[in-house]
Amino acid sequence: MSLAGKHVVIVGGGSGIGLEVARRAAAAGASVHLGGRTAEKLSTAAGSVGATWQVVDSTDQESLAAFFGALERVDCLFTPGASYTVGPLRELSDEDAASPFVTKFWGQYHAVKHAVPRLAPDASIVLMSGAASVRPPGAAPAYVACNAAVEGLGRGLAVELAPVRVNVVAPGTIDGNLWAGRPAAVREASFGQYSRDTLLHRVGKESEVADAVLYLFGSTYTTGSTLYPDGGYALR
Repeated sequence: MSLAGKHVVIVGGGSGIGLEVARRAAAAGASVHLGGRTAEKLSTAAGSVGATWQVVDSTDQESLAAFFGALERVDCLFTPGASYTVGPLRELSDEDAASPFVTKFWGQYHAVKHAVPRLAPDASIVLMSGAASVRPPGAAPAYVACNAAVEGLGRGLAVELAPVRVNVVAPGTIDGNLWAGRPAAVREASFGQYSRDTLLHRVGKESEVADAVLYLFGSTYTTGSTLYPDGGYALR
């Protein structure tokens, strides 16, 4: 499926993987609409790719209803936006342990719910999970469970929304916006451990995850699947 003339919507498109997907989609001739929580970041991102934008909070259903209500049509939807706390069961508060589900699971669930009235009959939805779903990287059980739940959500939505296609992308550790603001020592230690743990012996790039998302946008006979752009991390 060509993206030329298609309406691509990205909730969490102001930076990172979402912005890279926006760049690719716009370059392919799509009309791109970005959503996120920070107006300044969205404005800058949209200007860099020639997209439109609107502030949206995926944890607020009224905000999501207003966001999708302003659109005429959605051909492709990608929902990478989330913010959460990760850590051991013994240390996290219940609120922090629930945060991946609040933003990453329910945020994507409700984004799809409010997008449904605007979906084209042959629309493609790509949810965001993570390779931790199948290989826990450490003591972070709620985060691991959330990623697995998102993959189950993708399968369930594929059944309910067919012929709309719903798939999931589950990256490994990616050198990009998410890690850029973390201390260098933490980043280097994490990247080193991940490189040792994965078959390709390196961390990934945002462009490599975007490749997977664009494939799922256009693969007209793929639905209910999860792709792991993780360098083989899940196999070790």
